[in-house]
Amino acid sequence: MQHSTSPIIAVWLRRDLRLFDNHALYKALLRAEEERAKVMPVFIFDRDILDKLEDKDDRRVNFLHDHLTTLKSGLQIEQKDICVMYGDVLDVWSSLIKDHSISAIYSNHDDEPYAKVRDQKIRDMAERQGIDWQDFKDHLIFERDEVTKDDGKPYTVFTPYSKKWRKRLEDEGIPSYPSENNLRYLLNFTEAMPSLELMGFKSRELTFPENTAENQVLIDYYERRNFPSVEGTTRLGIHLRFGTISIRQLLKQSEDTTSFTFTSELIWRDFYAQILSHFPHVAERAFRPAYDEIAWRNDEDDFEKWCKGETGYSLVDAGMKELLTTGFMHNRVRMLVASFLTKHLLIDWRWGEAWFARHLLDYDLASNNGGWQWASGSGTDAAPYFRIFNPITQADKFDKDGKYRDQFNPGWREGKIPMMVDHKMARERALNTYKERLSVKE
Repeated sequence: MQHSTSPIIAVWLRRDLRLFDNHALYKALLRAEEERAKVMPVFIFDRDILDKLEDKDDRRVNFLHDHLTTLKSGLQIEQKDICVMYGDVLDVWSSLIKDHSISAIYSNHDDEPYAKVRDQKIRDMAERQGIDWQDFKDHLIFERDEVTKDDGKPYTVFTPYSKKWRKRLEDEGIPSYPSENNLRYLLNFTEAMPSLELMGFKSRELTFPENTAENQVLIDYYERRNFPSVEGTTRLGIHLRFGTISIRQLLKQSEDTTSFTFTSELIWRDFYAQILSHFPHVAERAFRPAYDEIAWRNDEDDFEKWCKGETGYSLVDAGMKELLTTGFMHNRVRMLVASFLTKHLLIDWRWGEAWFARHLLDYDLASNNGGWQWASGSGTDAAPYFRIFNPITQADKFDKDGKYRDQFNPGWREGKIPMMVDHKMARERALNTYKERLSVKE
């Protein structure tokens, strides 16, 4: 990398991999204009995270690498670039600070438990060297303590949270941070990025969803979102996870198309993020402590059949096979397979959460955790433990013609795989097991 004689403001990209409407980047570029500085965007393939991934052809690593390659190529035409590094985050930042005249580090918030610890280490190091650190809200609309009860306590029930969320949005509007207008202050350099092979990963030929939502999908969202065989959802999860789309621009599009239901989905995202922020124990334990006492069966053979999509329940199996083959699963089916694992098989929700974390393209700790705790009954706005989805009636209602099952579970019509558990028996077993251990009234 060519060295700059100007002070450098580093912008640490994490969940915000875009150059447009990026809050931290916008603020850094404004400061660069005032101080005659340059801005250097930095992305780090974090060895601590990558080393924990079980699959060396992980789709998400491929997505990140492909996206960064495209981003870099576009910038390099203008002799500008993004600094992409691989290694231990503390070591990388120590090296960057040593080798360049970095006067400040800007970033956007990341409230996951690991990220908080990681960021504090870098913040402490920066402060010891007199480097200014500033961070901003970007990947959520409202976060942390921005939507609370009148007494300042966090909401733990979605409906009142969503009402106050909508009221605050009505009062404040949707901000924008047009960082794309000031990219001339990016540092003038070009630099190679680490290969997948260098990081111990394999390249895959994959097709990812576009990072745009069709207006018609948002308009029809309420009527079509529950049917997995139709294109009734945006499939923007991976782009929201890594910030390759702006949550603010997506919200504005939703509001412009008067898609009340789709906006609700964005509110759920904020809701679960603030639950994780206020109640970090949910990353490891049930939100409701009584549910940690459930006597899970945790049969490993049953879990393996569920993972492979070999339960004998056609819609459950279609969903699990869709996950394995594409990295995606329709939300209606996610609720069904989670209910089946925790209620029909009485397997700890954390086993399912970890399986989704391993395979979902759009894996997000807060949302994934919130969804699994909802399904098991242990969470905030949880489905009561006695609400148990019937996999047969769910298939009849939401995949009546069988198109979704035909696509991802071919042969289901022949019924070659026997149902691994009787629904009626499993339902009664789940009800009895939950009742025996719960000391709270539902």
